[in-house]
Amino acid sequence: MYLLGEQPAYADALINRLQNIPARLLERLSPCGPALQFSAVDDLTPLLPGNQLFVLKNGLLHGCVNERALFYLHEGDLVGLRQDMDLPRFRLCSDSPLALTPYLRSEVFQHIYANLERSELFLQYLAGQTALLSDAVARLKQPEFRATNGFQRVARGDVLIHQGDEADHVFVIIEGHAEAFVDGCKVGDVPRDEIFGAMAVFTGEKRNASVIASEPSTVMLIPKEQFLSLTQSNPKIAHSLIESMARRIDLLNKQITQLSSPQKTG
Repeated sequence: MYLLGEQPAYADALINRLQNIPARLLERLSPCGPALQFSAVDDLTPLLPGNQLFVLKNGLLHGCVNERALFYLHEGDLVGLRQDMDLPRFRLCSDSPLALTPYLRSEVFQHIYANLERSELFLQYLAGQTALLSDAVARLKQPEFRATNGFQRVARGDVLIHQGDEADHVFVIIEGHAEAFVDGCKVGDVPRDEIFGAMAVFTGEKRNASVIASEPSTVMLIPKEQFLSLTQSNPKIAHSLIESMARRIDLLNKQITQLSSPQKTG
């Protein structure tokens, strides 16, 4: 097995150790028939007899999980270990010819477990494959929504955002409450769990308002680069931001309408 894309040096070393194990496991065990030949195949697993295991004799197989290519198998790798098991499904496919040498599953496992050394080798093989896949998934997983700079506890009256400052963070009030001011006039409230300070991060402009804690509060700070990455990788965060900004725009429109009403009446 090889992982797609870049991989750390320890993964390369592990792959090299695992690569010769299948041949050692099947040493002195005869195939149960001639090699199975396939041309390009979109999903190999349903085509394989459930009572057999295979060694990939020629060709290259791509392993796809949720339609995402994650790894590939090449000559010498074992194929079919997951047959007849109720596990999350993945797809083995190839766009080139394949040849697989078949072995009876029952004979393979009897052969392996009849010898302590082979049993230990098989355990190493399974543990190694699991470690490789875990490493691949961990490196593909998007970062979680958490702040690199952590949390800050602020007192009532502390300024969280200064109007006119550069926008290098986005904030979330975990506990407490804050108020927004423009040129010293209050223009809105910032309740718990609401993301604020994002507009200037998106536009690259300076802060257009000050935000001041109206009671003791706990605030999470999210660096600009991390926040922009999160909005690109997590649609739910982007959707929440759009809703929040829409509410603020609607509130500002109502405030403007109320301010202009007396002038129109007069």
